[in-house]
Amino acid sequence: MKRALDVVDVRSGVDAAPEDLLSVSIHLGVVPRSSMTDDLPRAEDLSGYKQVLHGDLVVNRMRAFQGAVGLAHIEGLVSPDYLVLRPRAGHDARFLHHLLRSSWFVGQMVARLRGIGSTSQGNVRTPRINSEDLGEIAAPPLTYGEQRAIADYLDAETARIDALITKKRRMIDTIGERFWSFVDHLLDFESNVPRFKLSWLASTRCDGPFGSSLTSSHYVDQGARVVRLGNLGRGQFKDADQAYISDEHYRTLQRHQVREGDLLVAGLGDAKRPLARACVAPSLGAAIVKADCFRFRLNREADPQFVAWYLSSPSAVATTALLAQGSTRQRVNLGIVSDMHVPLPSFDRQIDLTARIDDELNRSRAIGAALEKQVGLLGERRQALITAAVTGELEIPRVAA
Repeated sequence: MKRALDVVDVRSGVDAAPEDLLSVSIHLGVVPRSSMTDDLPRAEDLSGYKQVLHGDLVVNRMRAFQGAVGLAHIEGLVSPDYLVLRPRAGHDARFLHHLLRSSWFVGQMVARLRGIGSTSQGNVRTPRINSEDLGEIAAPPLTYGEQRAIADYLDAETARIDALITKKRRMIDTIGERFWSFVDHLLDFESNVPRFKLSWLASTRCDGPFGSSLTSSHYVDQGARVVRLGNLGRGQFKDADQAYISDEHYRTLQRHQVREGDLLVAGLGDAKRPLARACVAPSLGAAIVKADCFRFRLNREADPQFVAWYLSSPSAVATTALLAQGSTRQRVNLGIVSDMHVPLPSFDRQIDLTARIDDELNRSRAIGAALEKQVGLLGERRQALITAAVTGELEIPRVAA
């Protein structure tokens, strides 16, 4: 690659501004960092950042093997740890961009990763690709005209595949929207259905421990489970985010205990995870809730899963948002949640409605899974097409001529 690309290392100096900062997204390429995060460094911290010009290739050295390589269509600054590569005369930047993101090239990079661990075992930690190692990878011996023809072909074909992927993802989003519309309609009760404060439906309720009673320093590899906000899905418990404290520390916090069948409500929300979303605790063994996770132990008149679906419904979420504090991350306290009113039809009707929602959820999941599989196959097709084209395995008509 050293014959095709020059390593550019021009620093920003004193006139840099945070709004000039760029980042490399695996899926979006080179984009303003402000479009990905609000956490921007101060202007005085940017003097050592690297300048990027239109047409440069930018490589995130730690994530290049995952596809974090982009062609810059805007000018700006990138982290000093990034590589900025500028195509030499006689080389097409678009072709080189496709080449660097191809499966073949990724394999070449993985073999040259530097870090802690073994590349042969695939367990390199803090991996990085250096410019010297990148330069050792031989680019296919193609003329500028051949590179341009391949780039034109891949630009058109990948745009077509990307449009199909976007369409499938919109369909997936629509499935979710239709599911919640179904829930909202199903749980829109007549005025004669009694409503009760959540506190009236619970025998006990609690928040998680605050302050020094429970911090990250208390976490251990195994012991009593800590239910955190990441576990509280919308109508469903999410088990991926697992944290534990010692059994000894658990015994000092038992007033925050969680049992199977308890209703769990989130006191903190954002755009992706609604405020006051609720779910039912599964069997976790010894467990407690963390701060901003509210636990309600309901009376027999109320089915916990029914209440969880109701609190997670769009109408209930919108009502709770009116009571919230904060702008970026909305918050409610245990008292506000306890005063929320929940409609309570007969217990048999609660069970019936919950079963109908579960059936609809399973149907929506099946359709969504089928669409996700199609998206995955399209992604594989895209990657295989790029690799075949840049390595010469696929005959491009204009190149063959």
